[in-house]
Amino acid sequence: MAHIITPLDQPSNYKDSQSRVDRQTQNDLLAKSSTLYVGNLSFYTTEEQIYELFSKCTTPEDGGGIKRIIMGLDRNTRTPCGFCFVEYYTHAEALACLRYISGTKLDERIIRCDIDLGYRDGRQFGRGKSGGQVRDEHRQDYDPGRGGWGAQAQRLEAERRREVEERYNDAQDVPGAVAGGGGEWKSEHNQETMATLKRGRSPEDEGESGRGEPRARVEESEPDADRM
Repeated sequence: MAHIITPLDQPSNYKDSQSRVDRQTQNDLLAKSSTLYVGNLSFYTTEEQIYELFSKCTTPEDGGGIKRIIMGLDRNTRTPCGFCFVEYYTHAEALACLRYISGTKLDERIIRCDIDLGYRDGRQFGRGKSGGQVRDEHRQDYDPGRGGWGAQAQRLEAERRREVEERYNDAQDVPGAVAGGGGEWKSEHNQETMATLKRGRSPEDEGESGRGEPRARVEESEPDADRM
């Protein structure tokens, strides 16, 4: 059965497109690497949460532990964009986390882990056109933990709104168009309506209040001497 079940502590066949090493060299580096790539994180997951979870498989008594955590950032906004690198002191710790933590939930999201060739400066930034990860460029679902709709869908929506605004502005420039969304017409229309309602009242209504009760008659009296 050992040849049927894929071991959980084996790295995937993913190859970094920007890595300039051949497959054999990559396999040799992965066999010694103590760096773990973590994906499908929420944009709101903190470094402290990652440290708490990924330190469960460390062995500090043997000189191990987490060396550092590098948060993945949007290239333009410098805000978290859903991935990170976790560096351990030993290769065994990275394998243990790959076996026991990959596929578990963090912030109600199933996270993915993989042995990485090793972090180098610049890899903390997203490679997508919008600055984030490439997977968020063409995503068609709504994911509140990763910025809502995909970047491409957001660009299309922004273009659609801009076109609607331009058509609206062009319509206002046409001779005879009502400016300001018909505000002047509404004012004149309301005045005419009020005048019509006033003309339509019966003589009997003049002596009634708004609630259908007779208005109290004000008796004429002499001016108050104190107010003279």
